[in-house]
Amino acid sequence: MKFIRYGKYIGEPADAIDLEELIKRLGDFFLQSGFESQFYGVSQMDPERSMEALREAILRALQEGDLLPEDAMSEELRKMLQDPAAMNSQAVKDLLDKLTERLANEGFINPQQPPQVTAPPQTSARGQLGQPHERQPEARFEITDKTIDFLGFKTLQDLLGSLGRSSFGRHDTRDLSTGVESGGVSRPYEFGDTLNMDISATLFNAVRREGAKVPIEMTYSDLMVHQCEYHSSCATVVLLDCSHSMILYGEDRFTPAKRVAMALSHLIRTQYPGDTLSLVLFHDSAEEVPLGELARVQVGPYYTNTREGLRLAQRILLRQKKDMRQIVMITDGKPSALTLEDGRIYKNAFGLDPFVVGQTLEEVNKCKRAGIMINTFMLASDYSLVHFVQKITAMCRGKAYFTTPYTLGQYLLMDYMSRKTKQIH
Repeated sequence: MKFIRYGKYIGEPADAIDLEELIKRLGDFFLQSGFESQFYGVSQMDPERSMEALREAILRALQEGDLLPEDAMSEELRKMLQDPAAMNSQAVKDLLDKLTERLANEGFINPQQPPQVTAPPQTSARGQLGQPHERQPEARFEITDKTIDFLGFKTLQDLLGSLGRSSFGRHDTRDLSTGVESGGVSRPYEFGDTLNMDISATLFNAVRREGAKVPIEMTYSDLMVHQCEYHSSCATVVLLDCSHSMILYGEDRFTPAKRVAMALSHLIRTQYPGDTLSLVLFHDSAEEVPLGELARVQVGPYYTNTREGLRLAQRILLRQKKDMRQIVMITDGKPSALTLEDGRIYKNAFGLDPFVVGQTLEEVNKCKRAGIMINTFMLASDYSLVHFVQKITAMCRGKAYFTTPYTLGQYLLMDYMSRKTKQIH
């Protein structure tokens, strides 16, 4: 007699892992800015990442624990993961391959297979000649917009959690208008007001004038409208220093700055839809970078051309028809480069060059005349940088924050959401 034995289905270990938690653990790997390259000799300006490097990063995340539930991991697999030679185990390789496949299927990464090029065969009277064997290029991947948006949301969530309860709202002002949302007592209607009628007050005026009768006759003077608070819109340019000093001195300052810019982008897109955000990187020169490319940006062996960054930020902001226009400058060094009229780059990294500082401050003065506020977030506290930023603050109606890569997010988001007028030094 034939028997069939049924048992409890135990899924694959890779299926038990929360992909969002895995992406969060891999955030530093996805957003790396060249900090490790100065120690390991990796090309700093190569934004591509190999699938093998991704598997190694996933293995490190698994070895840290808490990703695989205890009931989904056998004792044998647990020992394999903790083995220094875990990459040589076929079971671990299969687990990593399945995880990378899940990441691709869920749209977190976009695998890119290397192109396959076959040269035309050479023939002779005796047959076909083989071609010399060439090593195939390594398979690579790119993170998708879904991953960038998720990391920005998680960063924003962590930052707001450290700030305590906060109501997003929009940027409030002290002025009152007749709009849609009620924010004050009613007042008599004036020509041009939004017809956001206060029905109760209007009927009360008509009854008080004519008495309680039907029909109620209303005149122009009876009309009352609600008042609401004006909500201003803001155009912001994040001016991000990507000179080589951002990854020097044993500290990665650029990756936290990228995280904060991603969080600010997510905040504006979801809570302040009327605002705009642009990103400008400055080094020997300056260029505008799409926010979708922010996660792939790395630092390089550059100087600090602050004036060129301010110039480009001005051109972007002057195209925006917003109530407020501001520059958020994140830097860790004094200006040390200048673009001359003929296009050459003048560089001097020793001290505060009077020529460089003078031209940069002249650009700050242009921002002031254009009504553009500059808020500076300093990731260093050396005397030359402090002295330079104090001059900017004295000239332009902005604020200066002395912060660290760990507190940058709290300071920046608090400044963006509060819009307080006090100076912070």
